[in-house]
Amino acid sequence: MKLTFLIIITLNCVYSLTSQQQSDIKKKTSFSIGEIIELHSEILNEDRIINIYLPTSYSLNSIKTYPVIYLLDGSADEDFIHVSGIVQFGSFSWINMIPESIVVGISNVDRKRDFTFPTNNIKDKEEYPTTGNSDKFIRFMEDELQPLIKKNYKIDTISTLIGQSLGGLLATEILFKNPDLFDNYIIVSPSLWWDDESLLSYMPLYYNSKKSIYIAVGKEGEVMERTAQNLFDKVKDLKLKDTKLYFEFLENQNHGDALHLAVYHAFEKLFEIKD
Repeated sequence: MKLTFLIIITLNCVYSLTSQQQSDIKKKTSFSIGEIIELHSEILNEDRIINIYLPTSYSLNSIKTYPVIYLLDGSADEDFIHVSGIVQFGSFSWINMIPESIVVGISNVDRKRDFTFPTNNIKDKEEYPTTGNSDKFIRFMEDELQPLIKKNYKIDTISTLIGQSLGGLLATEILFKNPDLFDNYIIVSPSLWWDDESLLSYMPLYYNSKKSIYIAVGKEGEVMERTAQNLFDKVKDLKLKDTKLYFEFLENQNHGDALHLAVYHAFEKLFEIKD
């Protein structure tokens, strides 16, 4: 009985000491890495959400301007957070991999509709019933989104587009059909199987500005790997003198996790930081 009583007293003392050492939360505040803006698109006839990552040094009172990275699949629960994290990390002064940049994450409404052009493939139509409006989405980016970003944020003249999967299909379509919309293209695991690989037969338009193009694919099966390689070969055959072109096979990644590593590697290759 005495032993039990001593154990209870001891435990109470330990609990009391532990409780005294614990700290209460003094204050809670919101944690933000940028802004969320909403705009109405006349072209798409709907409201769209855009997530904006702003560098730590960003200030409305400064004359400094920043490159812009446009991210497809840029919803908060998709790729916006982790890609913005790479941008922040890569722009640290002790890393110096990428200049401080603004990230514009385009939240999805219907990516199957927005990222695909019309298809003649019956199976595509069955699995993607809303498909075929990429032309409108491209016009939305060119005529509404880019002017809005230019008007409201301190940007310079360099812009980059990141697209993966169906987003990679759209990025390829823009590179081929409207290449001067962006300076740099990061195309990861592009769904070039779409419409029986018809985009690979398209003759790309000539572009006027200097380009950096990075193409990557993981271990994703014969079709995905072959078509990504075919894309690289096609762009290489048409490559102009000032174009920087890279291809990478990420043998340890798959379709689900290739993007993060690919973006990191792309930043290492595409951006030249001079000390």
